[in-house]
Amino acid sequence: MKLRLLIAFAVAVIALALVSRGQIRSLAVYSWNRAVGRKHAIEDRVKQFGDSVRGRLGPFFSVARLDYPPRRIALVGIKDEQRLQIYASGSDGGFRFVRAYPILAASGQLGPKLKEGDRQVPEGVYPIESLNPDSRFHLALRIGYPNDFDREQAAKDGRTSLGGDIMIHGSAVSIGCLAMGDEAAEDLFVLAAETGLANISVILTPVDFRRGKTAPIGRGPSWTEALYAQIRARLSELPAEQQK
Repeated sequence: MKLRLLIAFAVAVIALALVSRGQIRSLAVYSWNRAVGRKHAIEDRVKQFGDSVRGRLGPFFSVARLDYPPRRIALVGIKDEQRLQIYASGSDGGFRFVRAYPILAASGQLGPKLKEGDRQVPEGVYPIESLNPDSRFHLALRIGYPNDFDREQAAKDGRTSLGGDIMIHGSAVSIGCLAMGDEAAEDLFVLAAETGLANISVILTPVDFRRGKTAPIGRGPSWTEALYAQIRARLSELPAEQQK
């Protein structure tokens, strides 16, 4: 046990010295916490990061004329733009654009996720299933993949191993997840915790269909167009971001 603690401490000290390497620092803290058996509750992380997150997000909610925390949230991950958008709704029920973050890493290419190990980011409309306050990538939001549509199409295709554990997390490394960097992960984690998971939806799309873009479907499954019709319908409920 002592040797284990010494190794974890050495890794933590070396990594923490690399101040500009946020992802390395996150892994060091994760390794140390694992070694000493330390676990955090979601409330611990909200208390730890909440003030900073509200300070960063507050001005964006003010510009959007929305209270914080909002009633509902929609997160839109756009693959070809490597961009994650936050939309929120107020008392009138309508969604307004709040802000966007760059996606620092997302493996795979345009097209839906089909099987475990294909390193694809899914495409579709998903819930947030849970929050992980002790992720080895700092903090993480678990996406509810596969959804009913994914399972139905897999059954028709005869596919059984669909994969899972798709996260929106910190750091800048991805194998089928959305890596956002640690500060953005803190924003998203606290925002999700304070809004409530039941009030959050995630739209993962190959392109922003609201801008008249099209996505290649020639090499995709026969049901790809039906999937994209679903995504288009959900995106149509949200105003397009006015990018400068």
